[in-house]
Amino acid sequence: MAAGDGEGQAAEPEAAVEPEVEESRSFKDLGVTDVLCEACDQLGWKVPTKIQVEAIPVALQGRDIIGLAETGSGKTGAFALPILQALLETPQRLFALVLTPTRELAFQISEQFEALGSSIGVHTTVIVGGIDSMSQSLALAKKPHVIIATPGRLVDHLENTKGFNLRALKFLVMDEADRILNMDFETEVDKILKVIPRDRKTFLFSATMTKKVQKLQRAALKNPVKCAVSSKYQTVEKLQQYYIFIPSKFKDSYLVYILNELAGNSFMIFCSTCNNTQRTALLLRNLGFTAIPLHGQMSQNKRLGSLNKFKAKARSILLATDVASRGLDIPHVDVVINFDIPTHSKDYIHRVGRTARAGRSGKSITFVTQYDVELFQRIEHLIGKKLPAFPMQEEEVMMLTERVAEAQRFARMELREQGEKKRSRNDNDDDDTEEALGVRNKVAGGKKKRRKA
Repeated sequence: MAAGDGEGQAAEPEAAVEPEVEESRSFKDLGVTDVLCEACDQLGWKVPTKIQVEAIPVALQGRDIIGLAETGSGKTGAFALPILQALLETPQRLFALVLTPTRELAFQISEQFEALGSSIGVHTTVIVGGIDSMSQSLALAKKPHVIIATPGRLVDHLENTKGFNLRALKFLVMDEADRILNMDFETEVDKILKVIPRDRKTFLFSATMTKKVQKLQRAALKNPVKCAVSSKYQTVEKLQQYYIFIPSKFKDSYLVYILNELAGNSFMIFCSTCNNTQRTALLLRNLGFTAIPLHGQMSQNKRLGSLNKFKAKARSILLATDVASRGLDIPHVDVVINFDIPTHSKDYIHRVGRTARAGRSGKSITFVTQYDVELFQRIEHLIGKKLPAFPMQEEEVMMLTERVAEAQRFARMELREQGEKKRSRNDNDDDDTEEALGVRNKVAGGKKKRRKA
């Protein structure tokens, strides 16, 4: 590969490090300094995960890294700890930049940096779209140690915010690199690479090694070490995976049946569109479930609000589009339900990766209708196993259909009402089911009308 092919010395990465690890290893054994070991302890990180065992010692030696690891494997700790340790040794503002594909992931990484670096006074700033640029410019003027950003908004500040540059940067991390590139951020990433120092450390983390990621690796990394924890697509061992084969028209009834059967657990339910996410959330709320949506048509504040309510266990059901399938670490997801089957088999891996994280067990249930058989077979082929059917009592499901049909009717009315409100206000902020009128208000309204009559 010619050295002129992008930034830095192009070289093939070394062979992947063997993933087997000794269970007894501690963060101290990996070379992590005492103050950061204590921070890990306070976060409840007792033993390093496989990717941390592979990546941290190499990163502490000052090498560039390509980390290939499945979702939920502890990647954030694998790059945050070496960066914080280097920052302790040579304190400096605008020290590290972490690029991520989604806003939610950026906030989550920021939380981990702050938690790990709280005792050493680390300042982080999150730079993402959907939030006022002016307040971000002021935060950048204070020169934080670590910037966590989505590529588009960062380029915006590099081009338009006076006095802001990254010429002193020492570390660049690209987290979920495959997804950054899938979302067509290539131009922005190129612009960022042009304005940061060549003499820096670069960590590239990705669940999959696509052609685009290989190209980025050649352009941005110098003689990297490859730390691969799983080379093939796989789902976590402690995850119990099921499917249910159902007629399309009874999907809602089966969903309600499963939520009743597994009551007491926390659920993430994946839908294919923003509209279906919103509709299903309204339907479930009308039936008395504490359900909350998370999708791309919600304002940033609402998205964070939904996520925080679910994280704080104030709501037990989070309905989401694939905006939430990757990177989000919500520790207590017990069950993932693929209400709409993912059209890309790889998305299945990321969705079910929301549960059974960091050694815990979990369940996933995929709804397969008469229209989804081929997609489901592709998923089974990808993960290399045949999934068992989830045990169901069909008669009990059918007993729910009447109540579900009524809730569907109310959900449709509320959706229409929200749409009209949005059009009259011409804004995008009235999108949380928390603010939907709900069945109770409608019933009350009906009584008032009858009285008048």
